[in-house]
Amino acid sequence: MNKAFVKETNDDDAVSPMPEMPVGVRNYITPDGYHALQTELQHLLDVARPAALQADAESADMESAPEASLREIDTRIHYLQTRLETAEIVDASVHADGDQIFFGATVEYDNAAGERHRVTIVGLDELDPAQGRISWLSPLAQSLLGAHEGDAVSLETPAGDEELQVLTVRYPRSS
Repeated sequence: MNKAFVKETNDDDAVSPMPEMPVGVRNYITPDGYHALQTELQHLLDVARPAALQADAESADMESAPEASLREIDTRIHYLQTRLETAEIVDASVHADGDQIFFGATVEYDNAAGERHRVTIVGLDELDPAQGRISWLSPLAQSLLGAHEGDAVSLETPAGDEELQVLTVRYPRSS
């Protein structure tokens, strides 16, 4: 078979998979999320990478663990640089006085069982479901986007449609 059609890798070329942006999707991010990625990138460049290089130099006769660590750091640096270059910062504070749900909103809602939930709609690189930070591409966010306080929206779930009642919509204030 022609080598042009065969992907050959060895351990030295292996790269840890990073989440890809879906094709045709814009890389929206909040100002806080953008700042967090910048801070992480700067830490990797100024602290983590030099420390890994030093450890690699000191353990040249030992196993390749520091090399693997350096590779992981370089992969993350490349990922962050790419994401920051394509990021479109969305300042949700422009909607601070509104009650309609847009990117960056923190929404409190009740589900059909009467359970209260709070989520903030953020970019893919800001996800933290345990903290209620959900992607604007998620089914829940897609159901909420465009709704207003007091609206009922329908969320399509594997068990069928579920009605959600939007209670509050809040936005960060500009700094």
